[in-house]
Amino acid sequence: MPDAPTVAGALALARELGVERLDAQLLLAHQLGRTRAWLLAHGDTPVADSAALHSVFARRAAGEPLAYLVGEREFRGLSLRVTPDVLVPRPDTETLVDWALDLLAMLAAPRVVDLGTGSGAIALAIKHICPRAQVHATDFSPAALAVARSNGERLTLPVSWHRGYWWQGLDAALRFDLAVANPPYVAPGDPHLAALRHEPYAALVARDDRGDGMADIERIVAGAADHLSPGAWLLIEHGFDQSQFVCCRLREAGFEAVGSRADLAGHPRVSGGRLGAAKG
Repeated sequence: MPDAPTVAGALALARELGVERLDAQLLLAHQLGRTRAWLLAHGDTPVADSAALHSVFARRAAGEPLAYLVGEREFRGLSLRVTPDVLVPRPDTETLVDWALDLLAMLAAPRVVDLGTGSGAIALAIKHICPRAQVHATDFSPAALAVARSNGERLTLPVSWHRGYWWQGLDAALRFDLAVANPPYVAPGDPHLAALRHEPYAALVARDDRGDGMADIERIVAGAADHLSPGAWLLIEHGFDQSQFVCCRLREAGFEAVGSRADLAGHPRVSGGRLGAAKG
């Protein structure tokens, strides 16, 4: 990168490297501690540390998520800290949150658990919009839990964080009115993994030997009855072509009113059901 480039010159280099205009502006604004509006009004201003700028532009051009480079991502009106230890929150996951909020609107003091919380996006969004809910969240990764906990503390949103795979780590006496999960559901050989190489593999690919990506979803469904109150709901985010499988497993596990909701692209993205009465 040239010595003492200007703001306009830095953005021009980003374009040459293949970085989209908005991403380049956001990265440069973050590096300089300025706003995008400031950049537009100060195109001739010299920019220091050109090597660092070149590096961050090159990383974005190579596919590293913008959220990791700036260290944050917005989700349901919350600014969340994100690191490579957690998945980048995605708009499609709002489908899960919206369904959860619809169900919580009918409950006076609901108890909710977010299984595999990652950055804490789902748990914190629910707590933010439905403050009367008592929200718990689990994750096996200590690093992910540290990110989630720091987000909760910074946003002053009280959530009980627990370490463990899915239902593990929760008090056996706890019973929940709603459980939500965005578990790994990508098969090990899925071609889409190449585009996700910067995100944590364990949060994308299910821990199983079968290679179909569904093992963690099955674990969540199998353990649900031991942790849910009668009539409680379980909502699971999944792949665009997995709704039939998930709905089938829910019905086999005794869930009723089973159905799916579509994401922004119109694909069935979240499936769920209400736990029925035990059959004697």
